[in-house]
Amino acid sequence: MQPSDATKFLAVRRALSLAEVLVVLAILGLLVGLTLPAVQKVRSTMARASCQNHLRQLALTLHQYHDKHTALPPGWTLDSVKPNYAYLGWHARILPLVEQESLWLEVVRAYESHPNPRISNHPPQFEIQKRGFPLFVCPADPRGTVGTPEPYRQQVGLTSYLGNLGTDSLQKNGVLFINSATKFTDIRDGMSNTLLIGERPPSSDLMYGWWYRGIGQNMDGSVEVVMGVRELNHSPLGLGGCPYGPYSFQQGDFKNSCSRFHFWSPHVGGANFAFADGSVRFLAYSADDSMPALATRAGGESVTLPD
Repeated sequence: MQPSDATKFLAVRRALSLAEVLVVLAILGLLVGLTLPAVQKVRSTMARASCQNHLRQLALTLHQYHDKHTALPPGWTLDSVKPNYAYLGWHARILPLVEQESLWLEVVRAYESHPNPRISNHPPQFEIQKRGFPLFVCPADPRGTVGTPEPYRQQVGLTSYLGNLGTDSLQKNGVLFINSATKFTDIRDGMSNTLLIGERPPSSDLMYGWWYRGIGQNMDGSVEVVMGVRELNHSPLGLGGCPYGPYSFQQGDFKNSCSRFHFWSPHVGGANFAFADGSVRFLAYSADDSMPALATRAGGESVTLPD
């Protein structure tokens, strides 16, 4: 039997020509080029929405804490009497309300067994310090929930969310600051016009932004778990070679050590903030002029946010 003309044609057409291969590759490259930005945009949108959800949960939890204790937790604790919760941040105080009751009991036991809570060398504290929680970290931060800062050499849990201490750490006119016990009735500027929590990724060296225990930049928890919207660099030598300030609400960088002194986020164009009324809003960096008015709890300023 003689093969048909069609069979002969197919036998010859075993492979694509070089020109055809180049055309196919060009088409595939074009499709990838068109698709990749869309995929990245979707991922960015999802990360921003997830970050907002974290802030919403934290704000709700702080409201629950207020309902139970008639005040918000201390933003950061220097000393307290029986027990002495030195260096404890507000994140730890809300553990029982985020389904971490057993961990909170570990915190209590760690402090009860600590001869001097102002000294960091205590193994039970280290065991808690090295734990990270997704709720405390923005999903857009590629570094994850824990890190090992140099020269500390001890794994630490991180946080992307800092409490609003006000204008700066000297004035403490916000809602969460050293040894604070702010009541909602103290927020006379209006709950919907006062910042509660804002985004600021951990510092480039991971030495600032520990959710559990950390002294902050000036033995007041500032730049650690709380921060002002016009924060100052209190290091006598200029921490990280950074200017004294005041710093403003602007785009930061994971590799820039000076980004630790101001609110910012990995999101494009601004950062998420939780307000005292529990709402969460994305504020563009163009809102910087309004930040001091939003940060004070009873400053009496008028606030106009850009569209």
